[in-house]
Amino acid sequence: MTRVARGADGRRWTVRNNINWSEPATEQEFEHDVAAGQVAGIVMLLLVGALVLTLVLWTPTNVVGVEWVVFVFLVLLLTLPVQWALSRSWTIVAETPPLPEAPPERWVGTVHGMMRARQETVRVVKLLQRDAIPDDGRGPLQPVN
Repeated sequence: MTRVARGADGRRWTVRNNINWSEPATEQEFEHDVAAGQVAGIVMLLLVGALVLTLVLWTPTNVVGVEWVVFVFLVLLLTLPVQWALSRSWTIVAETPPLPEAPPERWVGTVHGMMRARQETVRVVKLLQRDAIPDDGRGPLQPVN
């Protein structure tokens, strides 16, 4: 999601948020960052698909399935991927282009969860419109100039 906001000082800010598919390494965790990226998730998805396909193909023809059992199985199967996708970390960036009277600014922060990312983006836009600064010290954004 990208939003453009006019700051209280008249500058035009671009505020955007992007999902992080792997957790960004911080200073404290840099040596221990061994994330496999997207490969592990793709392999697990293929493995689960192969197991479900095997279960369906090996089911004898005289077995009668109840529809609600299949529905409950699908809901349980989709719960973890949906929960994983909704709790990913998001990077929020607020930046302004360089102007003759003011240098460019760039503020970056990370939050967890899709709803929290939306709320934080809206909060940053409101702060920019009211105070001309993307963070009042209570949010995750830090200046990166």
